[in-house]
Amino acid sequence: MARFPRSAIPRLLYTFFSSKTRRFYPSPTAALLLGNFEVRQFSAGNVARAKDAKEPWWKESMERLRNIGISAHIDSGKTTLTERILYYTGRIHEIHEVRGKDGVGAKMDSMDLEREKGITIQSAATYCTWKDYQINIIDTPGHVDFTIEVERALRVLDGAILVLCSVGGVQSQSITVDRQMRRYEVPRLAFINKLDRMGADPWKVLNQARSKLRHHSAAVQVPIGLEENFQGLIDLVQLKAYYFHGSSGEKVVAEEIPADMDVIVAEKRRELIEMVSEVDDKLAEAFLNDDPISSVDLEGVQPLLDGVLSYLPCPIEVSNYALDQTKNEEKVMLPGTPDGPLVALAFKLEEGRFGQLTYLRVYEGVIRKGDFIVNINTGKKIKVPRLVRMHSDEMEDIQEAHAGQIVAVFGVDCASGDTFTNGSVKYTMTSMSVPEPVMSLAVQPVSKDSGGQFSKALNRFQREDPTFRVGLDAESGQTIISGMGELHLDIYVERIRREYKVDAIVGKPRVNFRETITQHAEFDYLHKKQSGGQGQYGRVCGYVEPLPPGSPIKFEFENMIVGQAVPSNFIPAIEKGFKEAANSGSLIGHPVENIRIVLTDGASHAVDSSELAFKLAAIYAFRQCYSAARPVILEPIMLVELKVPTEFQGTVAGDINKRKGVIVGNDQDGDDSIITANVPLKNMFGYSTMLRSMTQGKGEFTMEYKEHSPVSQDVQMQLVSTHKAGKAE
Repeated sequence: MARFPRSAIPRLLYTFFSSKTRRFYPSPTAALLLGNFEVRQFSAGNVARAKDAKEPWWKESMERLRNIGISAHIDSGKTTLTERILYYTGRIHEIHEVRGKDGVGAKMDSMDLEREKGITIQSAATYCTWKDYQINIIDTPGHVDFTIEVERALRVLDGAILVLCSVGGVQSQSITVDRQMRRYEVPRLAFINKLDRMGADPWKVLNQARSKLRHHSAAVQVPIGLEENFQGLIDLVQLKAYYFHGSSGEKVVAEEIPADMDVIVAEKRRELIEMVSEVDDKLAEAFLNDDPISSVDLEGVQPLLDGVLSYLPCPIEVSNYALDQTKNEEKVMLPGTPDGPLVALAFKLEEGRFGQLTYLRVYEGVIRKGDFIVNINTGKKIKVPRLVRMHSDEMEDIQEAHAGQIVAVFGVDCASGDTFTNGSVKYTMTSMSVPEPVMSLAVQPVSKDSGGQFSKALNRFQREDPTFRVGLDAESGQTIISGMGELHLDIYVERIRREYKVDAIVGKPRVNFRETITQHAEFDYLHKKQSGGQGQYGRVCGYVEPLPPGSPIKFEFENMIVGQAVPSNFIPAIEKGFKEAANSGSLIGHPVENIRIVLTDGASHAVDSSELAFKLAAIYAFRQCYSAARPVILEPIMLVELKVPTEFQGTVAGDINKRKGVIVGNDQDGDDSIITANVPLKNMFGYSTMLRSMTQGKGEFTMEYKEHSPVSQDVQMQLVSTHKAGKAE
């Protein structure tokens, strides 16, 4: 198959698919839209090194390997797409419905909850073979509450497929996923789905991709009919019409283009050539000279999987960097070949049938069953007892895996994000972005006898999901779980019931407020206590001030004492005291962030000073100056996108205003209004029920965390009063 030169590889491709099984066009015949012709900076140095070598043993294996993920807005059909890819590549022999109406469910949705709700909760891994290429696939969640699963998948992938619905178009989570792909510089194909659904409009989706995602896109194939009239596709590259027959569309018939479509085909082919010519000098010259453009010049973008092979990079064509812990975290580019020392990242944890299952992306070197590997984050040396390749919840034992591959190991104690090497280098991979949880629930087991299983469940979920946190309410002694939204926490409570047989009492949702200061304030505190024997003595002087807006850190401590007014061995205790004090602000007891504490002076006693004395001095100093720094309460603000019939627009917008939301966008999409607003999370509890009521069940919405922002003065007074009343009880 002919390929574009690597310098012209697009960042985005588009695919048309039908949604019904009987007309679901298999990937070997999938139509594509070619778009976003930005140049992806692949690692030319790595490619050159591979070619200069005398055909190393791993060269062909690496070139025939692709690591891709599939991401999308909820209910866009990405799990269904994966199911069809597996079917047409021979990995599975039957196609099942995502929502499990046939009692089986999609292969990649292995959890009962996933099959019941028809959504993907955990990313699942599988692999298939296409034209002698091995393709590792990770099917990722689309709901915003499970964003971290998308993040973890993209972190270790070399390419991705963005699925877009031809009816829903570019929706809020499509934008979020695309932003995540940009963050990790993941080159991607995009796939337009459900062309046989009522209201399908791929041209609308193409225009939205240009406006909302800022993609430079053009169609590569044109559908023959839409909705119930959807019959097939016209390939603008080969200038052929393709029709698909058989119970699953497996029989492909090529025919001449229908005469009544000659005009649109000529128009769309010219648009495609114009787009491609912007990144291909040879094609640009032919285009400007009005020379004929043959199919060979454009070949390679026809089916989805062929597009994966042609346009998404193999592992040695991607630059990956590690941090050298022996050189103050200096950035080091990994050659990415099996010849180097082992470097592998644990990017996902699961509790499997045989204990903890750890998913690894191998960036360099080879990992073998029985090898000893070193966890750089903990310093522990561990033996690899079992190495497997995953196919959803099934596994295949293997003896070894090399750079570029995604595998799983059993019996390896680690956390998500840990890096493993063979011990010859001390590298860690860059950390993933983990958002702070915005909502909490109080939970406790109904039966005291269930306490052991309850704790086991919470410990497991924390290891699997960095956004799921567990804490203890200091006043009530209740267990508090925190996460990214109502659905996120509801799923975990349900999993405790189902997987650990523990019924739990769940309290009302709580918003994770924060506190901060707004001005400079000084402190001078002497902690002095004498009660027989050795006393306590410690004095700390300095000031607190807010960190600059947008600061990447939440807490900063700086020691500016000149001389030995406070012995240096007590400074860590002082910092620890301030950190502990900042965990609970005096307004409503929530953590204080965006604060800088500077220590300028102090005093010590030859006998009575101790680490405890200075730690307590710091805690009391913080409380002494906190009110003078004019503290404010911060609340999580959510970015909410609503899609409602235009007739209900006024009612819904008025309700958003009542919830103290700020409408920042209002667009029209056919008969629907798309409203974008920033709304305090505390005012969004139970909103889905209210929206259904206001729109006769026709409205839908998504929301994601945007930022923590100061509350109004009246809300602050109310929150403080409620907090004080609760403490008095």
